[in-house]
Amino acid sequence: MNNSNQKKRNFQIEAFKHKVVVDPKYADKTWRLLEHAIDEIYNQNASGLSFEELYRCAYNMVLHKYGEKLYTGLVSTMTSHLVTMSRCIENAHGETFLEELNNKWTDHNKALQMIRDILMYMDRSYVPGSHKTPVHALGLNLWRDNVIHLTGIQTRLQNTLLQLIHKERTGHVINHGMMRNIIKMLSDLGPSVYLVDFERPFLEASSDFYRIESREFIEICDCGDYLRKAERRLNEEIDRVEHYLSPRSEVKITNVVEKEMIANHMTRLVHMEDSGLVNMIINDKYEDLKRMYKLFQRVPNGLSTIREVMTSHSRETGMQLVTDPEKLKDPVDFVQCLLNKKDKYDKIISSAFNNDKSFVNALNSSFEFFINRSARSPEFISLFVDDKLRKGLKGVGEEDVEVVLDKVMMMFRYLHEKDVFEKYYKQHLAKRLLSGKDVSDDAERSLVLKLKTECGYQFTSKLEGMFTDMKTSQDTNAGFYANHGADLGDGPCLAVQVLTTGSWPTQPIATCNLPTELTSLCDKFRSYFLGTHSGRRLSWQTNMGTADIKANFGTGQKHELTVSTYQMCVLMLFNNNDQLTYKELEQATEIPTLDLKRCLQSMACVKGKNVLKKEPMSKDVGEDDVFSVNEKFTSKFYKVRIGTVVAQKETEPEKHETRQRVEEDRKPQIEAAIVRIMKARRVLDHNNIIAEVIKQLQSRFLANPSEIKKRIESLIERDFLERDGSDRKLYQYLA
Repeated sequence: MNNSNQKKRNFQIEAFKHKVVVDPKYADKTWRLLEHAIDEIYNQNASGLSFEELYRCAYNMVLHKYGEKLYTGLVSTMTSHLVTMSRCIENAHGETFLEELNNKWTDHNKALQMIRDILMYMDRSYVPGSHKTPVHALGLNLWRDNVIHLTGIQTRLQNTLLQLIHKERTGHVINHGMMRNIIKMLSDLGPSVYLVDFERPFLEASSDFYRIESREFIEICDCGDYLRKAERRLNEEIDRVEHYLSPRSEVKITNVVEKEMIANHMTRLVHMEDSGLVNMIINDKYEDLKRMYKLFQRVPNGLSTIREVMTSHSRETGMQLVTDPEKLKDPVDFVQCLLNKKDKYDKIISSAFNNDKSFVNALNSSFEFFINRSARSPEFISLFVDDKLRKGLKGVGEEDVEVVLDKVMMMFRYLHEKDVFEKYYKQHLAKRLLSGKDVSDDAERSLVLKLKTECGYQFTSKLEGMFTDMKTSQDTNAGFYANHGADLGDGPCLAVQVLTTGSWPTQPIATCNLPTELTSLCDKFRSYFLGTHSGRRLSWQTNMGTADIKANFGTGQKHELTVSTYQMCVLMLFNNNDQLTYKELEQATEIPTLDLKRCLQSMACVKGKNVLKKEPMSKDVGEDDVFSVNEKFTSKFYKVRIGTVVAQKETEPEKHETRQRVEEDRKPQIEAAIVRIMKARRVLDHNNIIAEVIKQLQSRFLANPSEIKKRIESLIERDFLERDGSDRKLYQYLA
């Protein structure tokens, strides 16, 4: 096509040439038609109406700019019908009041739905432009103003609802469906209507009700019963919200119950005599404790109230335990009581207090408080371990052994003086290893590993060295007999444990006269060992050995006795003597007095182990006592183990000596900590040095500030530190 030069045609749509004339009475006629339809809808005669035609009429009115007439007419007509409805509601009596209100509300909602459908076009075009209220919201507002807020209805409705709720609280049955409909109506009318016309007075009435009821209950109920009633009331209110109240009321009504029934009485409840928190703990009332925790958790300071009482009680009973002279007589029972107490509280916290960390921390703090009030706790915990690893774990499964060891570690963590525990533990471990009385080598090593994990390699390095010595000694003995076995003949057999001085507890080298049968054998071993290990020295620790000896008694009884080296030395003397006095035994053996008395006590005063007779017979050994072989000794066992009175708590002099050794061991540790700190900081004041040292050493012991001060003075004298020239409380590190 070649039309590039052809002019483009312009199309134009023109208006009608003639005017459209609208009937002047059109608006009135159309409105009368719509008004009649609205009347029929409210009169429930809508079945004969043509909603399509009515919609078109309303559409045309808005289209022809009669939207205002349509809207005001709607307000007037709906108001008229609602006024009529309100009179019917007002005239209803008794229980029919709510029924009538509910029925009229249902009718109004149905009518409103139909009217909104008819006036949909007005809602979409006229209402937004003229800033009017949409039809549905308008209907709700008119219902609120002409029905609900009518003086004769508003107060009556509020009172009726509160009376029904009160009836339900006092055990009567009410119509939940009706209540749900009425409450929903108030919610639909807007948050402010629900709040002002129902929720606020409902909460005030509830507060009064529970205030009075809680005062009555607390006078007649014990703590457990009261908590059950409070829990039931709380659950009832939660159910009430679920059944017919607005969900937004749940927090508010439960707060009312919590305040009036729990918060206002919680101090009195926990301290109730014979039924409060302490009584529940003593009598293991887990359900009551769980209920108390759940209820008190809901109120401010509720859990802290429980925690404070629990902490106070646990500290009080703990202090009674650690200061009870009877309990202090038996170290194993003492620690077992502590473990039982811990188990009891652990079970309460796990089963009743939801493993609440704050309660766990409070309990740990309490145990740490009273366990360290007894200076004997480190020693007793070590004695408990000693008892378990000697005999207490026989026949116990591996998992159960771990449980016991974990409990021991828990007690260990509470100790401030961990170095004191280490001192005793090392002594007791040495005796177990050397006597071969440990139940399980695995259990021993497991505990050492736990201590290593807890405190580091330095804490257990010497303990591990003890195990290494035991293994090395086996090889040494095997080598000795391989070289000298043929020379020894049928004489006594010797098994020597060679101990590294630094790894084992420091023992005084006690003199003891060994039987002549053993002296030559010991000399041969010494020659062998020193010949294979140059630069070593051997000193015999006869106080730490054991022996197996065969004994023949007058009744023809033959037994193999497992005894300590000291006991062997005593018994061998009776091969050539019928009786010996204590003084003669002491002179012949040269065993230290305390050790001699202990070994004689175990051989003459323990029933079933009394291979010796003592005159006069008594529990204690006196210097004038006379001893002889008990020819009438019998036992159903061929092998008889006669233990020394060991692993008992220390006497006062021994305890004092151990304490002195611990204090001496602490001095270099404190000095090392001071030097480490000053090397890093160069200049530091006195108070900060004290704080830093205590912090660094708290994993082993609580350093005494006065001892730290002495160590600082010692370091100044040895030119590690110096005082500042202008400020004597300031220290400088000297490289």
